[in-house]
Amino acid sequence: MSLTLSVLDQSPVLAGESPAAAVTATIALARQAERLGYTRYWLAEHHAMGGLADAAPEVLLARLTAETSRIRLGTGGIMLPHYAPFKVAESFRMLEALAPGRIDLGIGRAPGGSGLVSAALESRDVTSFPQQIRETIDFLGDTVPQAHPFAPLTAMPSGPSAPPVWLLGSSEYGALLAAEMGLPYAFAHFIGGDAPGIVQAYRDRFRPSSQASAPHTMIALAAIVAPTDAEADELALPLGLWRMRLLRGRPGPVPSLDEARNYRFTPLERHEIATTRRVIAGSPQTVRARIEALVAAHGVDEAMIVTIVPDTASRLRSYELLADAFALAAVAA
Repeated sequence: MSLTLSVLDQSPVLAGESPAAAVTATIALARQAERLGYTRYWLAEHHAMGGLADAAPEVLLARLTAETSRIRLGTGGIMLPHYAPFKVAESFRMLEALAPGRIDLGIGRAPGGSGLVSAALESRDVTSFPQQIRETIDFLGDTVPQAHPFAPLTAMPSGPSAPPVWLLGSSEYGALLAAEMGLPYAFAHFIGGDAPGIVQAYRDRFRPSSQASAPHTMIALAAIVAPTDAEADELALPLGLWRMRLLRGRPGPVPSLDEARNYRFTPLERHEIATTRRVIAGSPQTVRARIEALVAAHGVDEAMIVTIVPDTASRLRSYELLADAFALAAVAA
């Protein structure tokens, strides 16, 4: 099966390491993802979370334009209620000038943090989200209607091309909004779980637009690859412990492997992890088969993989093993 495979990086902060080290690891992974033949490299946005370092993906993307030359770079995503559409358009027009034809603008409405974060960022009410998307697209393409009060403004640096806009989501709301607006849609399986009906609803209701003439879908999956199933399952232990703590309002760095091994999970905690686990862990063959099955079940065009493990070397190795399993076309350094 030929599959377009990409990387979603949440810039995880690992136990015993600094947030700055997480940013350095993101830069290294972006370079490796390009060498391995991945199609896209997207950055997530989170605020005031001790375990995730990237609060400004558009800033870090500017660095990545200089670290790479072929791979598409984007956001998974920009949390639009926090920002003015004109400013988002300006930032992504600048990125387009730095890496023409390689920039994707993925947009979401989740806060990427707590209610206090939204207050500190002076975020808009989410009911204005659809209008914000329309304005962002118009500013990016210099197609603002003449009746709009900001019609005289041009988002700079202007140019002949503009980044495509993707809508992100983990529920039917985002899927139907993407369909109505004629936007490519990225479904966050690692948040929403199995929901083939959501992607099908998007395809059924899609309306062609200037952004896309036909429906186009991506599924974002959590995966951990190691030489054997047993090794991968062990590497997944810290992720389970970390997610459990997040659910209890105890954010912090991703636990070490030793901490996760030694943690005494209660029966309730084990049940919670088992019922909320949305990570594919296993050998290259195991993970490839599971990804292919999910892609087929959801009827999507692309897959994007997020990997969180307790050390940087294992994360780099996981993406390398996955690229080999799918026979991605590696690029010479």
